[in-house]
Amino acid sequence: MAKNTSKRHKYRYNPITLNYERINLKFKDYLKRVMIYLLVSVFFAGITMVIAYNFFDSPKEVQLKREIKQLNNQYELLNQELAQVEEVLSDVRHRDDNIYRVIFEADPISDNVRKAGIGGVNRYKKLDGYQFTDLVKNTRMRLDNISKQLVVQSKSFDDVIKLARNKEQLLASIPAIQPIANKDLKTMTSGFGYRIHPIYKTAKMHTGMDFAAPTGSPVYATGEGTIRTVESSHRGYGNNIIIDHGYGYQTLYAHLSSFASRPGQQVKRGDIIGYVGSTGQSTAPHLHYEVHKDRQRIDPINFFFNDLTPMEYEKMIELSANANQSFD
Repeated sequence: MAKNTSKRHKYRYNPITLNYERINLKFKDYLKRVMIYLLVSVFFAGITMVIAYNFFDSPKEVQLKREIKQLNNQYELLNQELAQVEEVLSDVRHRDDNIYRVIFEADPISDNVRKAGIGGVNRYKKLDGYQFTDLVKNTRMRLDNISKQLVVQSKSFDDVIKLARNKEQLLASIPAIQPIANKDLKTMTSGFGYRIHPIYKTAKMHTGMDFAAPTGSPVYATGEGTIRTVESSHRGYGNNIIIDHGYGYQTLYAHLSSFASRPGQQVKRGDIIGYVGSTGQSTAPHLHYEVHKDRQRIDPINFFFNDLTPMEYEKMIELSANANQSFD
């Protein structure tokens, strides 16, 4: 057992000689002891660092965590504001489709157009791999979605502005009067819908309205437009005229005895374009009149609001509803 008897030298008890003998350490012994001391120090320092790293935050880490929490709260607030913006945009879109465009006789924008370019290739891949990836990606996607819809909505309002500027022209172009004057009109013999065919005696869709009038009675353009076709025929509609009014509207005037217009001619509402007859597949002098919107035949009864009194219009609706026999 070693015993320190001096501050500068170390001694060891020798049981054989029963004396304390001075220990003379070599350099390598000193070096060995130093290395052991360093290794032990490094070991305990490593344990201390591991414990501190896993269980205690450094001031810098505390600051960073505080900033991350603050950013997370800001993202949540931003998403709440985005939800409000989306709600407002949805209301604007609804007004655009169901109010503004209805007023100006325009079709609503389809969902395919409004959502064009949304989705597809994973353009947010660079945002993957982070702690708050889902939150950041969701916010980015919502922002992109809103931006694209705003572009579509902006273009839509540009169209609505143009429609508003052309409203006067639109009102002048829409078919809005009877094609036969009341003084020449004997009766409105057949309306829009399934009627008994005068020749085949079977129920067949009648795609217009028949106005009985004497041969030679003037036929009037019901709206401003361009004469698209003037056709002479002994079949079907017989001698007929089609006017293109623009804005998706066309009108057809059939079974005429003669014409008072030519293809390409510009006409205004009330201009004489032809005369009543009984040409083609017709059983008596009358005018067969049709209104087309976007290439679809629609009931002309809805387009006599300019020259009929409420009582006359009600009577016209009553007559057109009768499932009687048509003249063609």
